[in-house]
Amino acid sequence: MYRPVIGLEVHLHLNTRTKIFSACRSDYFGEEPNTFIDPFTLGLPGTLPTLNREAVNLALMFGLALGCDVSGFTQFHRKNYFYPDAPKNFQLSQYDRPIARDGALDVGGERIRIKRAHLEDDAGKLMHPAYAPYSLLDLNRAGMPLIEMVTEADLTTPEQAREFLTQIRAIAQSLGVSEANPEEGKMRCDVNVSLHKPGEPWGTKVEVKNLNSFRSVQRALEYEIARQTRVLSAGGIITQDTMGWDEGGQKTFVMRTKEGEADYRYFPEPDLPPLNITPEMIETVRARMPELPVQKRERYLASGIRAADAEALSVDVPLSRFLDEALKSGADAQKLTNWLLTDVAGYLAAREQPLGTSKLEPLHLAGLVKLIDAGTISGKMAKDLLPEVMEGADPAELVQQRGLAVVTDTAAIEAAIDAAMAADPATVEKVKAGNAKAINALFGPVMKALGGQARPDTVRQLLQQKLGL
Repeated sequence: MYRPVIGLEVHLHLNTRTKIFSACRSDYFGEEPNTFIDPFTLGLPGTLPTLNREAVNLALMFGLALGCDVSGFTQFHRKNYFYPDAPKNFQLSQYDRPIARDGALDVGGERIRIKRAHLEDDAGKLMHPAYAPYSLLDLNRAGMPLIEMVTEADLTTPEQAREFLTQIRAIAQSLGVSEANPEEGKMRCDVNVSLHKPGEPWGTKVEVKNLNSFRSVQRALEYEIARQTRVLSAGGIITQDTMGWDEGGQKTFVMRTKEGEADYRYFPEPDLPPLNITPEMIETVRARMPELPVQKRERYLASGIRAADAEALSVDVPLSRFLDEALKSGADAQKLTNWLLTDVAGYLAAREQPLGTSKLEPLHLAGLVKLIDAGTISGKMAKDLLPEVMEGADPAELVQQRGLAVVTDTAAIEAAIDAAMAADPATVEKVKAGNAKAINALFGPVMKALGGQARPDTVRQLLQQKLGL
């Protein structure tokens, strides 16, 4: 039986107004190709880099959240390679002095070590039109500030890798470090995987590049583990290759033979001096840090939210922010959570709509829950009102306008019961004869007579009293 050994390299686009080494704007997504460029991005002779201060601060914040050592000096190096999407013919990255190192993240009770997290500039984007004898180059992305985070090979399953990425995204979004949106290329992942038998040295690792969704990471690892198992079981050998992922075919393919560090000819960037990270800088950044997902989870547990729900909420930043706003109303935390994770989630899923683009107001959902708790409306009424509340309506106003408040007048309920009993004496006799289930034949007409606006438990209790049960 072979065991997998998995390491991840995660790339996060940082939330800065400009690119990392120039004043060129960074909000390029969705814009026309090659419109967010400048002389430095194009690698024109005589241009010099200027380090983005906010990129440094965000990288420090991310490193602190992962328990990394961020003290001392950090330095940029030129990572040389020749490719159309890198006009400078090198990448400004960090080699032996990354800005953050030696951290860790708990995933399902297991400690996944973070080897390093360093700053670098992103490359452009090559596009290959189908059946065309050419490729297209868009340099809008070139020069974007990136964090590249590298784990130790502590992960052992594809599912664990996916959970790790979910937590990293939650941390980045909670801190405001990155939007961490894989669909927009703002969070990308490379995976390294090898197999070995227990007690034997690790096997040769294979890298799978540029996976742009958590699902793809899991599927690529599953496929590559199965492929390497077949090769090794047949007596073959694994070569250290760089693989791509064919999303349509759900399989990996060889891109190139893996480069080593020597191939990149690292050397210190002569136009950027080393940067000393002082204790004062660290404390300034630490003071800016908002609540982390693990802290949020503990707060939710303390408020009475179930453990599984608290875990799900803590790693979903838009959902947790919505809940926190709704909780300001004083509504019950678990009941709010139930509505968010079931009825609201179902409504949005049916329309393929994210919560952030809906018109639902946090205080309106809280108001709906409080109307139920107060006995003003029933749970069924609340579900009937939800579509309008999802479109921005205030549930309290809807109830008032339509006279939907639950009937609490016991005299009115008793009158409806008397009428139902008089209309169906046969059922009344069955109940009095010992057939307690027959009471349901009276319950329905009573609720209908009251327009469904009475509390079912109150109706049932009064009905039982009238029948002497």
